[in-house]
Amino acid sequence: MPDLWMPGATRLDIGDHAATDGGPAKAIAHITWDKNATAAKPVDLVSYTNLRSYFAGGGAAVAPHILWDPFAGSFTQFVPANSRSKSLVDVAGGTRTNRAGSVVIQIEALFFPYCRVGTTVYPRLIDTPCKGWAELQAWVHSWGVPNAWPMGRPTDFTSHRSENTWETVGGWYGHSQVPENSHQDPGSWPAFVTTDAVHPAPQYEPFPGAAFFKTGKKSPVIAAMHKRLVAVGCSRYKSTANPDVWGSGDVASYAAWQRHLGYTGVAADGQPGAKSWAALKVPNV
Repeated sequence: MPDLWMPGATRLDIGDHAATDGGPAKAIAHITWDKNATAAKPVDLVSYTNLRSYFAGGGAAVAPHILWDPFAGSFTQFVPANSRSKSLVDVAGGTRTNRAGSVVIQIEALFFPYCRVGTTVYPRLIDTPCKGWAELQAWVHSWGVPNAWPMGRPTDFTSHRSENTWETVGGWYGHSQVPENSHQDPGSWPAFVTTDAVHPAPQYEPFPGAAFFKTGKKSPVIAAMHKRLVAVGCSRYKSTANPDVWGSGDVASYAAWQRHLGYTGVAADGQPGAKSWAALKVPNV
């Protein structure tokens, strides 16, 4: 199952989870548009912290799944991917816009036209650094949302809507393309990135599973783990021989690491688990 919570995002669960209705997987592109500015009168960008507090408090009734800061590459997630969020108008008796798919993942980019950051003014979202877009695209895609715009990638602030397309085709939709809604955002959105950029080589070794750690197992992953245990001050090794072979020194050293993390009793038995392994940050080999 894909991650319910986007890796790297701050989790700020507002509760009020509810199931979606099933159907083509969708993602909805919004901008926060919390100020009105013009080329002649730009306005300073609203604080990311302020928007995060808003969606977690008084604005919870219209909170998206993800608040994205395209300038810093920061993310906050308010509900899990398999829950509906409430950023779309949903007219009684029509298509249930917030639920009309196996997922309907809604993203609010912190942006409004002609916002100013420092001394630079940004007319369009795509003029920003769009930091974190590759990671966001990859996570959304992991939930089965096609890397496609069924009604065209947004390029301006005009509305183009087709309820039949919405109901039957999965992919990315601008707020301006969703039935029952009158908003015209996002105006623009970054292009999909290449597969290599979306799926970079992992920085750390993923947990290889409990069965991997058997006496006599030889692997460069074990050697990398050995180096990390030494680096974090948890070495209980009595020999420098065969650092890539799992043995009693690894068990004792890993148990020391588990105790360092606060585990006790059988939870500190020297057998790696997923959480302690992730915390150790064994470099990818």
